[in-house]
Amino acid sequence: MLARAHRMRDGDTFRHVIRRGRKGATPALVVHAIDPTEPTDSSVGFVVSKAVGGAVQRNQVKRRLRHLMRDRVEQFATPRWVVVRALPASAWATSAELGAYLDEALARANRRVDR
Repeated sequence: MLARAHRMRDGDTFRHVIRRGRKGATPALVVHAIDPTEPTDSSVGFVVSKAVGGAVQRNQVKRRLRHLMRDRVEQFATPRWVVVRALPASAWATSAELGAYLDEALARANRRVDR
C-alpha cells in the first residue's frame, strides 16, 4: 500500500497538478506530473471516474494503482506531485498490463517535466 506520507489528499493540489502539470498518456492511464511548489516529499493522487465502471471496479482499479505506485514513488530522482487518471480500459487490464502502462505514462510525463 502507498505510504500515507505520499498520498495526495488536497483538492487544490489535485487541480494544480492537472491544470499545470505535464502529462503522459497510454490507452488505460493519463499521468499528470509537476515539480512541487513547496519543498515536500513526492505525492501521488488517483482519479477514477464512473466511466471506468461501478464502485467495486473503481475501487479495485484504485487499489491496484496504489500498490503499483508504492515502489515507483521511491524511485523518483526529485520530489514530484503526480496525479494518475484511470481511463475505462484500466478496468479490464491485468496488473502486469497496468504496471506497463503506468511505467510508460510516468516516463513520458517525467521527460516533459524535466525539459
